[in-house]
Amino acid sequence: MFLSALAVVMLLSVPAHADIYKQVAPDGSITFTDTPTDNNWQLYFSRDSTIYDIIRFFAEQYGLEEALVRAVIKVESDYDPSVVSSKGAMGMMQLVPTTAAEMDVVNPLDLVDNIRGGSRYLRKMLDRFHGDLDLALAAYNAGPGAVSRYGGVPPYAETMNYVRKVRKYLRIYRVEEESLM
Repeated sequence: MFLSALAVVMLLSVPAHADIYKQVAPDGSITFTDTPTDNNWQLYFSRDSTIYDIIRFFAEQYGLEEALVRAVIKVESDYDPSVVSSKGAMGMMQLVPTTAAEMDVVNPLDLVDNIRGGSRYLRKMLDRFHGDLDLALAAYNAGPGAVSRYGGVPPYAETMNYVRKVRKYLRIYRVEEESLM
């Protein structure tokens, strides 16, 4: 247990692999690269950015608690950026291909693209379910259609456990954040 916790702490303090640049097209679409081809690219993240920096950035961008994004990542992938589930969900925030495409995620296994897309989707679920965290988390796990069909958290053991686990880690991460202030 201690060694896996130590490995997670070490992973989280490791900088992102390369500088990431973004470019906004006239139609509003955004493209990311680590190899800009001209001066129209803006630095998005530097190679010195940590996973915590990336989480913090997207949490702020989408009006989410950093602790919430961290909790979802913990439950979804235990901070493993290369994990692929048996259902095809990929990366730290476990994006299925249809959700990744909907959130304009080009590479779900790229941790920046994955955290951006997952945070954006989490914001979308919170908005769709009027800020109800349990419903938003259930929708993140089981899909918004299932939440709408059941008029609440679907009675799936996996989804009920998912909501409970994310809330547990959310409490833990909130306490950690408060202790750092």
